Order: sequence, then C-alpha cells, then structure tokens
Amino acid sequence: MDVRNYIRDSIDTKTKILNNKNIIENINKIADRIVEAYRLNNKVLTAGNGGSACDSQHIAGELVAKFFIDRPGLNAISLVNYISSLTATSNDYGYAKSFSRQIQALGNKGDVFIAISTSGNSENILAALDEARNKGIITVGLVGEKECKMDSLCDYIIHVPSTCTPTIQESHIMIGHIICALVEEALFK
Repeated sequence: MDVRNYIRDSIDTKTKILNNKNIIENINKIADRIVEAYRLNNKVLTAGNGGSACDSQHIAGELVAKFFIDRPGLNAISLVNYISSLTATSNDYGYAKSFSRQIQALGNKGDVFIAISTSGNSENILAALDEARNKGIITVGLVGEKECKMDSLCDYIIHVPSTCTPTIQESHIMIGHIICALVEEALFK
C-alpha cells in the first residue's frame, strides 16, 4: 500500500462530497430535522456495526458532551452502548433484532434515528429502520456509494462516493461532525 495513494483517495472522496450539491443539501436538511426534534424535546438514536458502531458512539457522544460550544447536553443515545440489551436480544431473538428491539423500547415519534452502514444492507440496521418508520421516527442513513436496501427505508440518506470501507467510514464521521456543529450552532448560538 502506498501511503500517499491512500491519503489521495480519502481527499478525492471528500472533494466529491464537497462538490455534490445533493449531499450538502441533505447534511443541512438532516441537521435541521435534528434541531426541530430537539426543540420538541425529542432525541437522537444512533446505531451501526463494527467501525460504524464506533461512529455511532462518537456522534452520540458529541451531542451529549459538546462539539465546539460549552452548552447543556443534548439527548442522544447510541444503541450499541446497551450491551445487556444488545446481547440479550441477540441471544433471545437473533442478531437481526439487536437494534430494532431497542428502537421499540426507547424510540418515540419525532425522534431521529441515524443508521450507519457502509454496505447499507446490514440486517439489524434494516430491521431497526423498519421499526423506526413504524413508530414515526425520522430515519437517516449514512452508507457507501452503491444502491442498497436502506435507500427505501430512510427519510434522508447520504451515499458517500466510495466503495472503500475505511474511506466511507472516514467520511461518515466527517459528516457526523458537520451535523453536530450545525445542530449546536442552531440551538446555542
């Protein structure tokens, strides 16, 4: 592996995002919906598998703690943090229901669920999105560039223009950071 080529690939992907009007508009729309949810005393739920699970925790953590502004914490829950629920549900109902059961228990109409999956086809994420839609939860998807099953289950979806998993994940956290900054600015500046 050539280090410079890896860095160039990451920069090229971010440049494509920068120049994609649809992605920029979706980032703004997602931030606006989250701001609206918070103003109505709703919350943000996040979930993902593997590296996307870490991104899920990261985004929720930025909302709860702070991003740029010292301000009150915002109600955000990463579903991957509930290990007892996650493992009990996986054991009793199968891994495909690991997040949907938590959406059923913790989600309320008007909440925002951010589902993160590089493939966009993870069974447990799809089941969680289906449950979220049934409950009137706003659904957001962060995926890679390929069409996927999440396309039909998300109110808002951002396709990162790459097929390289690490590059997609780098872009997901960048997008998550931008959303957190926009939400924080709208609510507290």
